[in-house]
Amino acid sequence: MPRIDSRFNGPPGSANGGYTCGVVAALLGVPAEVTLRVPPPLDTELRWDGERLLDGDLVVAEGHAAEVEGEPPGPVSFAGAEEASRHYPGFEAHAFPTCFVCGPDREDGLRIFAAAVDGTGVVAAPWVPTEVSTELVWAALDCPGAIAVGWDARGVFLLGRMAADVRELPRVGERCVVVARPDGEEGRKLFAATALYGEDGRLLGRARQTWILPRA
Repeated sequence: MPRIDSRFNGPPGSANGGYTCGVVAALLGVPAEVTLRVPPPLDTELRWDGERLLDGDLVVAEGHAAEVEGEPPGPVSFAGAEEASRHYPGFEAHAFPTCFVCGPDREDGLRIFAAAVDGTGVVAAPWVPTEVSTELVWAALDCPGAIAVGWDARGVFLLGRMAADVRELPRVGERCVVVARPDGEEGRKLFAATALYGEDGRLLGRARQTWILPRA
């Protein structure tokens, strides 16, 4: 039965959205679109019925095979991503400083600190993985999208839906770069596209996301 360890938290007390979507995608075994229905619980035995991740009778997430539409954001050099990352807005203030992916207080997390790349419309961050899995690549593709759509200026909002295609897992120790760009908005929905590149510039994975602003 699927179970998300407490290590993989996003907000305190619930799992990181991208990691959870990656759990569903790994169960499906194909490029997928995953919709999160409630904050994913941690350290809880969940049930998979082939389409839905359930906590008892409560639907946590549901997924299906899907293609990722549109062009991914283009690559950024590792040096350029390192320079951008120095200006990560989460260093100044962070709603979830212990987030497994982007929390500056997590020495055991992915520590992906995306920020704007000068002269472009994208944000980027370096990532040198110490472990690899489909779920971790989905997680890496997650939080930079929030930065791209203005997380530091809009306040707290959460991932609602994510579609991703992980073409290849990076190597442990590989100098990778995550890139994200905003892709418009509609009402309370903010759209982003993200991509993960290997150290030779090959596209490892790509995603599209829908972030949901809180009701006014």
